Amino acid sequence: MKLPDGFDARRLRPPKPQIHRWRIGAALSALCAALGILLSMAGAASLLGRPPNLPGLDASGISAIPLLILGLLSLWIGVLAWRLCRRRLRRPSDDLSLAPHLLKKRN
Repeated sequence: MKLPDGFDARRLRPPKPQIHRWRIGAALSALCAALGILLSMAGAASLLGRPPNLPGLDASGISAIPLLILGLLSLWIGVLAWRLCRRRLRRPSDDLSLAPHLLKKRN
C-alpha cells in the first residue's frame, strides 16, 4: 500500500518532554533558597545585636523579625520548588508506564 504524500510518521509519536523549563525552574528556586538563607542570616544577626553593614538591611531590634521570617519563608519555598523540579527532571521519560508491582523485583 502506498503512503499518501502528506504522511509524516513523526506526527504519530508523542512529543518529547521539554526539560529546559524544569532546569530553569530548578535554578530559580535554588536562587530563591540562597536568598532565603542570606535574609534569615541577616535577620538573625540583627536580632543577636550584630546587624550587617548593608544600607538596605539596617534592621535593628523588633524590625529584624519580619526579615528573619521572610528569609525562612523564602528558604522553605525555594527548597520545595527545587525538590519538585528535580523530581520532574528525574522522572523516566519513556512512554511505557507500568504499575510498580509489575516491574522487576530488586533485592
